[in-house]
Amino acid sequence: MLIQIDYQSDVPIYVQLTNQIIEGMASGELKPGEPLPSVRALAADLGINLHTVNKAYTHLKQEGFIQVHRQRGALVRPDPMPPADEAFRSRLESQMRPFVAEAVCRRMDETDFLDMCRRIFRHFKKEES
Repeated sequence: MLIQIDYQSDVPIYVQLTNQIIEGMASGELKPGEPLPSVRALAADLGINLHTVNKAYTHLKQEGFIQVHRQRGALVRPDPMPPADEAFRSRLESQMRPFVAEAVCRRMDETDFLDMCRRIFRHFKKEES
């Protein structure tokens, strides 16, 4: 999987890295149980601080996307993620609210907004099958 960091972005690098790994899992580019590069190797490959990679891996581990083993390193979670529960749905809704609010402020049509959401969702669902 190719990870691309936008050094000019306002999005912190560890967030970009976290998001791209999750997208890689959703698209099937990263398979369950697949090893991830070591913190040092990924930091060197991307030309970023190893603490930035460590922060991304720590977040991914806390959220259950990866497992970290002392001997085998970081691995994509080998079993499926648990289904969306009420806590996840609540967190998702709170994260979506600012995007929806900005779309409304910018007078984006509701149908266009929902079509965009469907297109993104189907992109990952299609990759899954």
